[in-house]
Amino acid sequence: MTEQNRLAGETSPYLLQHADNPVAWYPWGAEALQRARQENKPILLSIGYSACHWCHVMAHESFEDPDTAAVMNRHFVNIKVDREERPDLDKIYQLAHNALTRRSGGWPLTMFLTPDRIPFFGGTYFPGKPRYGMPAFKDILLRVAEYHAENTLAIAQQNESLLSFFDSLQQSPKTGSVNTGALLSSCAESIKNAFDPLHGGFGEAPKFPQTTVLELALRLNADDPQLKHTVYYSLKKMIHGGLYDQLGGGFFRYSVDEQWQIPHFEKMLYDNGQLLNLLAQAWHVQRDADFARAIDETAGWLQREMQAEDGGFYSALDADSEGEEGRYYTWTPDRVRELLEPQTGALVTGCFGLDQDANFEDRWHLHLNRQPEDMATELDWNGKTARQQFDQARKQLLKARQQRVYPLRDDKILCSWNALAIKGLVEAGLLLGKPEYIAAASKALGFLQQTLWQNGRLLAVHCAGRSRFDAYLDDYAFLLDAVLRLLEAQWRNELFGFALQLADAVLQLFYDEQRRIFYFTAADHEQLIHRSHSLMDESTPSGAAIVARALLKLGYLSGETNYIETAINVIDNMAGQAARLPLAHASAVLAIIEADKPPLQLVLRGREPELGTWRQYARDVCDPSTSIYAIAADPAAPAFLLDKKALGPCTAYLCTGDSCRSPINDFAVFQSSLKETVT
Repeated sequence: MTEQNRLAGETSPYLLQHADNPVAWYPWGAEALQRARQENKPILLSIGYSACHWCHVMAHESFEDPDTAAVMNRHFVNIKVDREERPDLDKIYQLAHNALTRRSGGWPLTMFLTPDRIPFFGGTYFPGKPRYGMPAFKDILLRVAEYHAENTLAIAQQNESLLSFFDSLQQSPKTGSVNTGALLSSCAESIKNAFDPLHGGFGEAPKFPQTTVLELALRLNADDPQLKHTVYYSLKKMIHGGLYDQLGGGFFRYSVDEQWQIPHFEKMLYDNGQLLNLLAQAWHVQRDADFARAIDETAGWLQREMQAEDGGFYSALDADSEGEEGRYYTWTPDRVRELLEPQTGALVTGCFGLDQDANFEDRWHLHLNRQPEDMATELDWNGKTARQQFDQARKQLLKARQQRVYPLRDDKILCSWNALAIKGLVEAGLLLGKPEYIAAASKALGFLQQTLWQNGRLLAVHCAGRSRFDAYLDDYAFLLDAVLRLLEAQWRNELFGFALQLADAVLQLFYDEQRRIFYFTAADHEQLIHRSHSLMDESTPSGAAIVARALLKLGYLSGETNYIETAINVIDNMAGQAARLPLAHASAVLAIIEADKPPLQLVLRGREPELGTWRQYARDVCDPSTSIYAIAADPAAPAFLLDKKALGPCTAYLCTGDSCRSPINDFAVFQSSLKETVT
């Protein structure tokens, strides 16, 4: 094939990367599925994403190879899926891969399906030529095609077993009684046991940030110095290591080593949104300069390199540039010395470990080996001067780096990932007093409302001027959570109304009242071989847990008891799974904590400047789990505020769950009451 295949009409940058392949790719849809049924051909389903290094490798080795493509086209109906557009498909077929192979999945995901979409064989990356102990992909294709043709009965029996497995997942969860205190003790012990005391974080390589586990540890650490150390030490190690972009800000996806030194160089929006949120909470408790710097630089990177002019945030930066992983980010000592004055060059060389052996394919990926203050004496500087010279040198190196070939940027705007970035920016803006972060978040939300909120429903993706795909639970959950936090920064009645619309849509589209669960797809979604629902955290938090927490917060704020009752029913169902695997269900555990003991909710009514003064005091004194809404004494305020009126320049209403104290009009009384409440 010399002309483009059927992916040429798609908007996904990942699918468009494959539009010139000699493979006769189809997007997932009726045309491809009907052809498979009509011709009784197996389906080759390939799922990946644009920033995936091994997806690029497999594409170059196999999908761009005419001989391999000819085998694919002769024996299969070939379907290419962007997992970020269709996480519903990815969830199903990753689960099937695990069931069939007893191994964890990943990307690229390569699954072979019968014409009725049921998988019978699969894997992840397959090499173009025999290596890594695996046969060539072309040989795999021929064997699979032959097996499909000659083993109809065996495949049918396996399919029946797989569908039975999926059916078993639809059974109502076993609830039973779970003691919250015992669960939290178990979580604390699990976190301590998994913690890496030498390098921070959890487990061995590859090492992921596991943001939700650290957030849970932060919530649990009030009386446990070991848990506190787990959070702060882990964040320090990440910020000082190669997981963090030492020049441009922002975090890479994960570290390939246990020391956080060498990352997989893709940068994902969802990681950085979550880490901004966590860092802001950690900074609120321990005013660490490294946390503030990482927040400022990561927020700066998001606005500088990832935010579109009209407000939405792009999805990802590729790991590769110029055909090499990490090429954009790595250095040689000679190049650094060329760019800097000798004394400053010596400072940067020592701080970034450029005087040690190369750490990435004969080049150096920067990590903070020594603090500039620690090198000041060697260079005959004081600590302040060393820090200033170091920061100035980082700006010079960043400017030089920006002249290189930039990694591919996936310019899809995903609702759920944008919501995580909005939440992170708002959290950082609120806790660090940075209105510019809140302004960037508000602009992004405005874009989502304008492009993805249509006819009372969300769409999941905006790209190339088109909004597509019915939204998933995560889109509604993360966006509702972000909107509620933004209301704390800038109360707007219309924004509160939007929160109510999102909550009502979630209950209508995703909630199963009989089973007391939230499904990942809406009730009128395309019928697939399985309707997913999961409480486990993955690279993003569990949407079910996040929406349950948001419904609790919104219910207690608005007085809508249906939200509270639904959230508690779902959270009760979470307890059994969370107790068995607490760290895999950290978001669910946070929901259980908030159902058992609702966080403080503070409503302030009045006028400026008193309103701002009272709000700032409350934000300084309270922990980040406290919701603080500063609402002007506006007669057009929502109905739930009828019993929370301004009785003077400022009036405070302190509430826990559905119980509120008497209104407070005196600032001194407010200060003492709030201190008493939070201690």
